[in-house]
Amino acid sequence: MEPDPGRSRPLDGVRVLALEQMQALPFATQLLARLGADVVKVEAAGTGDSGRGSLPAMTDPHGRRVGATFLRNNLGKRSVCVNLKDPRGRDLVLRLASRFDVIAENSRAGAMARLGLGYEDIRAVHPAGIYVSVSGFGNTVATPYRDWPAFAPVVEAMSGIYEMKRAGDAPPAVAPVGALGDIGAALFAAVGMLAALRQRESTGRGQYVDIAMFDAVLAMTDIVTNFWSMGLRNGNLGPLILDGFRARDGWFVVQVGREAHFVRLMGLIGRPEWATDPRFGTRQGWVDHLDSVLRPAIEAWAAGMTKMEACRALTGAGIAAGPCLADEEVVADPHVAARDMLVEIPRPDGVEQPVLVPGNPVRMSAAAAAPPGRPPWLGEHTAEVLRAELGLSPDELAALRKDGVIA
Repeated sequence: MEPDPGRSRPLDGVRVLALEQMQALPFATQLLARLGADVVKVEAAGTGDSGRGSLPAMTDPHGRRVGATFLRNNLGKRSVCVNLKDPRGRDLVLRLASRFDVIAENSRAGAMARLGLGYEDIRAVHPAGIYVSVSGFGNTVATPYRDWPAFAPVVEAMSGIYEMKRAGDAPPAVAPVGALGDIGAALFAAVGMLAALRQRESTGRGQYVDIAMFDAVLAMTDIVTNFWSMGLRNGNLGPLILDGFRARDGWFVVQVGREAHFVRLMGLIGRPEWATDPRFGTRQGWVDHLDSVLRPAIEAWAAGMTKMEACRALTGAGIAAGPCLADEEVVADPHVAARDMLVEIPRPDGVEQPVLVPGNPVRMSAAAAAPPGRPPWLGEHTAEVLRAELGLSPDELAALRKDGVIA
């Protein structure tokens, strides 16, 4: 899987104009940039992407705060600052749009249309353009939630997965895996962009790709509705062993859903006779006796081992298991290092520890590998892009900057 540096990247030549903020769209356009697309990010003059204001944060070379949400979602992009509420700013974006393959936005539903930058506005000047919207509840279908603001935990909660996983009277565990709602929507947005680009090759026409975060999370938490339709209720995941167990230095997770794997597990922990014990004759029996019988036996077996040693023994027996890694263990993990899954961003504010952001999970044997560019400083490429794309002169740029149209 060593990429040939002499070859192109799969999305070389694809151009994306992204009116984006936070994560639900920026993660998608960053993925496209890593695969070769030229991504120009349009940010609000003065404030920029709201992700820049998140915490924790570092400071850029100009002393401005750059938040973690922004840092991990904008590698390899260029930043242009435009005041979209000024008619001249809107005109600049419409003029730019005709030079890009994809025009993407993730404002609240209807916001871009009110600014005169919705799908119909873009299509009027660029019929072959692919317009992508990511919002909480979509733009193209009537829904009672259309005007609701949405961050990832909102749509995650509405998917049913929080309630499914909630125990007793405890409150729901909010955002248990980070921004699942954002990343999920971003991945579906990337699929939609690539599919629309492929269709345009045969039709010559652009189209509107509409992604609702709620839809994306509903698709990823499919067990909620699917299991309900098949009779399971109250968080019941069906008869299988799917749980965490304690080792000497922490926890590990085991999944056993087949009888052959149960036999192997019983043999490994020194209880081979339980493979034929009537208590465990059905998968439901495993569940019924998990806490009273099986857990004590498994944890007694693992008590003298580290969580990694226990998992090596389990996987060596063909049983799916994995250690629950702490943050510092993930950072130092050999798999993560081998697959270049952490990218270092040197800090310009004097802090020695570089910022770590995820690498590119997509590995392609025939595509060139390219080092990820750092995230852009606010408005860093405004003059460069407007000069190259629209031919604006230094005097025109200075006048627009003076009037607050660009920054």
